[in-house]
Amino acid sequence: MPPAGGGRRGPILEIFVDADACPVKPEIERVATRHGLAAHIVSNGGIMPSPNPLLRSVFVAAGADAADDWIAENIGEGDIAITADIPLAARCLKKGAIVLSPAGRPFTEQSIGMALGMRDLNRHLREATGKQTFNAGFTKQDRSQFLNALENAIQAIKKRSGGAVNPA
Repeated sequence: MPPAGGGRRGPILEIFVDADACPVKPEIERVATRHGLAAHIVSNGGIMPSPNPLLRSVFVAAGADAADDWIAENIGEGDIAITADIPLAARCLKKGAIVLSPAGRPFTEQSIGMALGMRDLNRHLREATGKQTFNAGFTKQDRSQFLNALENAIQAIKKRSGGAVNPA
């Protein structure tokens, strides 16, 4: 499969999913199918590939940032990244992508600095205290918010490109 990103011609919207701990893969598949968009489901393995031809399973070598590196190298301007990984979100934003968390919160140029700072602060607190920091559980409201955010992102990209988003 040829890589997405960089050398593409015309407005092609693709979705890139940091899939190893992503709780919204079924929702991504539904939205991608409804819009006829390719979605790259990137993981280190252990995820069952979908028979849906629009979902492209990408298995990368084991390693801390292998999936992140693949996404960052292949994502392009006008694509959408789905990730909870804040450094990956920053890398995708630099490439001109829209980035959403699985809970539907957008990462933006304006918010990414604070997100990176909070990530570092939480890491420091874990190291200093030896205690785990708290992550809220994933709720039905998060899932609903994600679906709305993904739909809004696709519509915004279509509007910006005059509706000329080429399907997969």
